[in-house]
Amino acid sequence: MAYSATIKRQKQLLIGNGALIMLFGCLIGLAFVFFLIGKIALWPIPGEIVFQLPGTYDAWRMAHMEGLVNGIMLMVVAASIHLIPFSEKALSKISLGLIVIAWANPAASLMDALFENSRGLEMAGPFFNTFAYLLFLPTGLLTLGLLAAIGYRTLKGAPIAEPEK
Repeated sequence: MAYSATIKRQKQLLIGNGALIMLFGCLIGLAFVFFLIGKIALWPIPGEIVFQLPGTYDAWRMAHMEGLVNGIMLMVVAASIHLIPFSEKALSKISLGLIVIAWANPAASLMDALFENSRGLEMAGPFFNTFAYLLFLPTGLLTLGLLAAIGYRTLKGAPIAEPEK
């Protein structure tokens, strides 16, 4: 199937950001290992820094997985974007929204791992809790809206837009 330049570009943006977000998740995973072992050691590089990273096991695991899962989500959308029944202009906006969501989630989750009492569940407490909340709230609402719109239009059988000229 031949895709328009707009759809090809959206696929590239989604895959590229997905890969970078997964890389971010892997780097968080490396920090997670340092958290677990209580030191920073990169064998075969000699030496180590005995340092216990802050946070909890659950917070580090969640931040690590957020990067991996959100990156994979973008790649799945890239593979199927041509089947989502919206205009190319709308698909560009949907792609941008998903990219923002995919970066915000692991960044907000990392706040919980790095800073005490910073889960971002309410607008209160320390600065990084409020920062995480302000990342989670709008992107959470955006996620619900996008999923509802995509699900409804796709199941309704809306026609897939022809490439715009």
